[in-house]
Amino acid sequence: MKNAYVLTLSCADRPGIVHAVSGFLLERGGNIEEAAQYNDPATGLFFMRVQFGCDQVAGDDLRAQLALFAEPFGMAWKLHATRQAMRTVIMVSREGHCLNDLLFRWKSGLLPVEITAIVSNHRDFYQLAASYNVPFHHIPVTADTKAHAEARQYEIIESERAELVVLARYMQVLSDGLCRKLAGRAINIHHSFLPSFKGAKPYYQAHDRGVKLIGATAHYVTADLDEGPIIEQDVARVDHAHTVEHLTAIGRDTESQVLARAVKWHSEHRVLLDGHKTVVFK
Repeated sequence: MKNAYVLTLSCADRPGIVHAVSGFLLERGGNIEEAAQYNDPATGLFFMRVQFGCDQVAGDDLRAQLALFAEPFGMAWKLHATRQAMRTVIMVSREGHCLNDLLFRWKSGLLPVEITAIVSNHRDFYQLAASYNVPFHHIPVTADTKAHAEARQYEIIESERAELVVLARYMQVLSDGLCRKLAGRAINIHHSFLPSFKGAKPYYQAHDRGVKLIGATAHYVTADLDEGPIIEQDVARVDHAHTVEHLTAIGRDTESQVLARAVKWHSEHRVLLDGHKTVVFK
């Protein structure tokens, strides 16, 4: 089929939801290619993701009919056409491992995104951006200029019609106002030493304490610093023989992989919010 979609939905659990959704699509000539569902016993909520093809009903008509179908169930739902890659803006400071990894995966066809701009408070990666033909915006940030800088950042995000903003080691705390504007469409990555090793040189602090695990966490950005709903995490084992340089390299590799998976799952509409948690249909 020429037209492919992803339908995501959540509602109070009750018998017959899967049957009803399948029947709705069948009646409109839809062909289900992939489906997954989950019932959260703690909240009583039902979550579902359906990927399907449908050429008999146009997208706008399908959305209108879905709205009527969903109303009796009290469903929160979204319908996404899969032909269009997710427009994405990346924000970065002076550590470029995650940025470089995302750019490579994008150009290699491994991420269903379209990176339309890179925003940074430093100039370090303007040449890297140019090598991928991606516009680079240098916006310095100081305590006195933070509000103006964020206004300019948001202006770029909106002008690029970005559906996703990735903080690929962007080392500035976003204001509560900007976090609210980007709610549900901004992903951050950080090492998983928090809250034990805060501030500068966390890998030096971890080395001094003899850590045995290095991890990374990708999560949605919220006004609560580093406490947004977690999308993906991973760890790597280390031991006494690893130097600080070894720990840093392992940590950067882990961060890059975790962030790439989170971006991929989000851009494929596999992540649904469940309060302060996420449901991820991998």
